[in-house]
Amino acid sequence: MAGKAQWLEAGLRALAAAGAPGVTIDKLSATLKLSKGSFYHHFGGIGGFKAALLEHFEAVHTTRFIDAVERQASASPRMKIERLLDMVLREHPKPDDPDVEIAMRAWAQQDLEVRAAQERVDRIRIGYLRGLWQALSGDDKDALPMGQLLYVLLIGAGHVIPPLPADELRRLYELVLRLAPASKTSVRVKPASARRNR
Repeated sequence: MAGKAQWLEAGLRALAAAGAPGVTIDKLSATLKLSKGSFYHHFGGIGGFKAALLEHFEAVHTTRFIDAVERQASASPRMKIERLLDMVLREHPKPDDPDVEIAMRAWAQQDLEVRAAQERVDRIRIGYLRGLWQALSGDDKDALPMGQLLYVLLIGAGHVIPPLPADELRRLYELVLRLAPASKTSVRVKPASARRNR
């Protein structure tokens, strides 16, 4: 019998490729070549699947990144921001690839449960970036707007046509990070490949 994670990953891929109409029991069963019995065993029905899919989206696309950064609790705020950027940009979709972030936001415009989940994800992400900026700059007043700015760069990059590729988005982040006080920004943002080769 297929595991729960297999169904949920298939659900996110279907959502990214076809939007909410692509997330049906029939389509997921056909894609995975699995019986509906496995689906009902894990989720009880489409309502249970949707709730689990929203939790999975948050875990994979938000909590996982924050947890990975915070595993190095002694890292400087600048190092944490760079680590977060590396992870997010490494998984940033190519301009022609389906983007689950865009699909989830489109779904949130049509479904109140999805909207509430997306609002929670946005609050968590902005709150984390706010905290990183505050720790980096020591500036309480600008921490929230800077957290918002760092976040809307990522979201906006996926919505322009064509979407910005990861290397262009990285250059924008390098510009924004120059706004941190000079005394706190001695470490320059470097491409992920350069840091991996150290």
